[in-house]
Amino acid sequence: MSQRSVQNDLDRQIIATHRRFMKAMDGRLGSMSADTKERYFAVLSTLVGKLETDQKPLQEIMQEMMSEVMSILLQEMQGSS
Repeated sequence: MSQRSVQNDLDRQIIATHRRFMKAMDGRLGSMSADTKERYFAVLSTLVGKLETDQKPLQEIMQEMMSEVMSILLQEMQGSS
């Protein structure tokens, strides 16, 4: 398989996974508590905002997200217990 074919296949798989993610989250929104929805939105909107900035490489975005989202994830885990 050529390098271009591999890239095209990965692109296709990423798009398909994004669609699966959207469908999965659409199915969960109705059963989420308001607090969980707020935390989910905080994480999602932060990530999307960072991804919209083309100047940063993905590795830098992921490093920033790890530190910014850790407290939100801990709140969610503690709320689920």
